Amino acid sequence: QVQLVESGGGLVQPGGSLRLSCAASGFIFRLYSMNWHRQAPGKERELVATITSAGDTNYVDSVKGRFTISRDNANNTVYLQMNSLQPEETAVYYCNVLRRGTRYWGQGTQVTVSS
Repeated sequence: QVQLVESGGGLVQPGGSLRLSCAASGFIFRLYSMNWHRQAPGKERELVATITSAGDTNYVDSVKGRFTISRDNANNTVYLQMNSLQPEETAVYYCNVLRRGTRYWGQGTQVTVSS
């Protein structure tokens, strides 16, 4: 079965950086686009970044130039490097994949940006 396990969240000061990881299993990772979403308290979940099977990337405007999504197909892992984090980016970050019409989600990792 599809499993996605995020890690790397934590508490960081404004302007700091974090690198999130998502270990995937149960499907042929290299064939699928992977996504990172986030959900802040009281807000809807939003798409942050996508990386296609070919390695093409897309970002929500608010993170362009600060976040980088990447993938390691040999290790079935997708990453989200986040720089210059701001307090309003405090959220639970989720990786996910759309496979055969079903979107699978990890359990999420908490990112808290605070001084």
